[in-house]
Amino acid sequence: MSSDEFQDIRPFNDGEVPVVLDQLSRDPELINAVIKLKYPALLPWLGWLLRPLAGHFIRRQISGVHDVRSFQLVTEVYMQDMIDSKCQGLSWSGIDSIDPQHPNLLISNHRDIAMDPALINMVLHLQGMGTSRIAIGDNLLSRDWISKLMRVNKSFIVKRSLTAPRQMLAAFRQLSAYIRHSLEVDKSMVWIAQRQGRAKDGYDQTEPAMIKMLCMNKSKGESFADKVAALRILPVAISYELDPCDAAKARELFLRESEGEYKKEEQEDIASIAMGIAGEKGHVHVAFGEMLAGHYDTPEAVAEAMDQQISTLYVLHPTNYFAWKLLYGEYPEGIYGSDNIVFDISQLAEEERHFTARINAIPKLHRPYALANYANAIRRKKEFEVAAEKHV
Repeated sequence: MSSDEFQDIRPFNDGEVPVVLDQLSRDPELINAVIKLKYPALLPWLGWLLRPLAGHFIRRQISGVHDVRSFQLVTEVYMQDMIDSKCQGLSWSGIDSIDPQHPNLLISNHRDIAMDPALINMVLHLQGMGTSRIAIGDNLLSRDWISKLMRVNKSFIVKRSLTAPRQMLAAFRQLSAYIRHSLEVDKSMVWIAQRQGRAKDGYDQTEPAMIKMLCMNKSKGESFADKVAALRILPVAISYELDPCDAAKARELFLRESEGEYKKEEQEDIASIAMGIAGEKGHVHVAFGEMLAGHYDTPEAVAEAMDQQISTLYVLHPTNYFAWKLLYGEYPEGIYGSDNIVFDISQLAEEERHFTARINAIPKLHRPYALANYANAIRRKKEFEVAAEKHV
């Protein structure tokens, strides 16, 4: 396939950026979104006055942007402000596993729609590496300006809204081919989540169907194991001390279980993105693993290897232990401490009170789901500990 065959899903090229940004700077919906973000109470009354000012603000912000990199340097400022104001720290480990000359397919657990890839890319940038291309579902691109903005920022589209089997198969083949093209021809790293949708219950698990999709594109005579090796898969675990969407996730899980289904409200995904960006995240750690190097014959085998690494890499925060205690009455046995985050749980009584108050602010029937969102990271580690002991 040539790059033109990916035109409907790929990020914008450098040469397309100036025209797209000019369109965005005049987009009424984007201008209203900027006003709503900065002056929500004034939009209904003074929108007529603020719209020209917001348009001027947008054009001034992008005045020096002429390619993807210069756009990302503009967004870096806002990312750093968000980290400074909404995180108690951002740390990382295992970055030496990445060889910039031989790009990896980064597959991570999925806790936050926008922040997972954004923070992983921020770490890559801070380490002087090129940022990755980002897989994003078309369900998040309900507005033309959102789609354009994301594609300027190195996002490519996963067509999740298709329902006809033939269309879905064609879309998956195109996506698989584009990811291989990005890695092998464009020499760009790629990020994709280990599953469709966030792990709202905190139980990180790779979907074998996603691995199968990644391996759809094949060269003549290439085995499944060869395809896995060619993708240079590198697992990544991202862990948040606090989940800005914990109450919303708990509500959804409660309604799914109690009513048998959950229907999203219009623009709910966009609201979740905003909540994830604006909410307090506590300390965040990004852990890069080792590239999968074994011989894998099935998608299930790849998924199991992914889960093993992500669970091991996942850094536990005090909130994981607080949640476990609130669920089960005592702190867990057998798992404690971390090479990357060191704390003495017995010295964190005040932090535990704050976390308990946070949980108690959630409707009572929803609380077990919110607590599981934090505690299941420990459960996952325990499962792999037990499995390892059985193999000894």
